[in-house]
Amino acid sequence: MNKPFDMEIFLAGVLTGAHATRKRHICQAKTIQAAISERWNPDNPWTWQRKHLVWFLNHHMNSNSKSTRHYYLLTTSLITLGKSWNFQR
Repeated sequence: MNKPFDMEIFLAGVLTGAHATRKRHICQAKTIQAAISERWNPDNPWTWQRKHLVWFLNHHMNSNSKSTRHYYLLTTSLITLGKSWNFQR
């Protein structure tokens, strides 16, 4: 039996700043993880492809406000740190 992927540990090395900001990024990363896992079944960022995050930002978040989408875009940039994936703002 596999343990669920811990997004908090995954982001621990790149999260800086205020406690509230770190908590927001972790919560949003877990939301992203749940949506992608439900749709395609990859459960961790190591197995995600760019198309998964593009789908999340463009389709899953399409009914949210512009500022909410911006904050999720910031979280995706933390998740993909080290990859050359660019997303439209």
